[in-house]
Amino acid sequence: MFSKRLDRIQPSATLAMTAKAAELRSQGIDVLNFSVGEPDFNTPTNIIDAAKKAMDKGFTKYTPGSGIQELKEAVCVKLKRDNNLNYQPNNIVISCGGKHALYNACQVLFEHGDEVIIFSPYWVSFPDFVSVTGAKPIFVNTISDKQYEPDFEDLLSKINKNTKGIIINSPSNPTGGVWSDEAIYKTLDIALDNDLWVFSDECYEQLVYDIEFKSIATFTEQKEKILTFQSCSKTYAMTGWRIGYTAGSPDVIKAMSKLQGQSTSCPNSIAQHAAIEALTGSQHIISEMVEIFKNRRDLIIDGLNSIDNIVCDQPKGAFYVFPNINYFLNKTYNGHTINSANDLSMLLLNEQFIVTVSGDSFGAESNIRFSYATSEDIIQKMLERLKSTLSLIK
Repeated sequence: MFSKRLDRIQPSATLAMTAKAAELRSQGIDVLNFSVGEPDFNTPTNIIDAAKKAMDKGFTKYTPGSGIQELKEAVCVKLKRDNNLNYQPNNIVISCGGKHALYNACQVLFEHGDEVIIFSPYWVSFPDFVSVTGAKPIFVNTISDKQYEPDFEDLLSKINKNTKGIIINSPSNPTGGVWSDEAIYKTLDIALDNDLWVFSDECYEQLVYDIEFKSIATFTEQKEKILTFQSCSKTYAMTGWRIGYTAGSPDVIKAMSKLQGQSTSCPNSIAQHAAIEALTGSQHIISEMVEIFKNRRDLIIDGLNSIDNIVCDQPKGAFYVFPNINYFLNKTYNGHTINSANDLSMLLLNEQFIVTVSGDSFGAESNIRFSYATSEDIIQKMLERLKSTLSLIK
């Protein structure tokens, strides 16, 4: 009935758990939702006001398929200000979120017979972006106690004549890991020596703790095959506005724009004007959010590591923790064996109404992802429920 292409992809595990949390909450259940990958703050007032003004001025029509010129110029200003990257508007395409941008790039660059390197653990959508093109995702191991930097021996062993690209996500979803300069240089050297496309997903670029973020494109003068993906979603609490962008060589940007013009027509006109204000207006909200997230990170890390048999490395970015729960696998709770991370995740949901995302969804069978984009009170309540349940697993 449906095309075979659909068989290559899986439903989004993160969106499925978010939907489950909403369903339980609608039933009046006290759900503790640690599955959602978005800030719990509202979009800043100045950005909302810019959207209202855009509507009042009649900016409610179609725009150019690749985005309005004013927003492309704002992106260029932002990239120079925050990332020390020099791009012109013809290097930029505006999309319906960073996810859309990554999907489009995969569509225009990868095809059947290609192989694309993805570092595990990975964001749930990366393998599907690659698979739906007909290309094959190739998973490379990472080192958990080194911010999930690549296992370079494994990386080198996975590259062959069919390898077409490599996808990097630092800061990472699901781990929160941020790669060192040394790891980035080494990865880039390998990628460029093998003439690979380098995708750098930087949607959490502003959410880093006690370190300075450096965009991957700043590590080399050879930028022709590097695509930088950023978005307004996480930095400005604009997840529902759906504005992301890609910076890259004009020929790739033109190809992505061509594809986009035949799919979404254009990004939302009102959201584009709001994004101009986000990128060029006051940036004080970022430092305020970072400080709040840092405090929450420290709280949840200390709490998790105080629970017997939980091991959780401290991430340097994003708003996720990714504790190792291997100890609890193949043990029992009330006579039921916990065979996988997904089993434990479902146990927490059914017994304590704690909503998480199983590490199986990210290519990590011994982990569970918690998002700490929630209040400290809820984090504390979750830790108490979690400790109570895990103590009964024998």
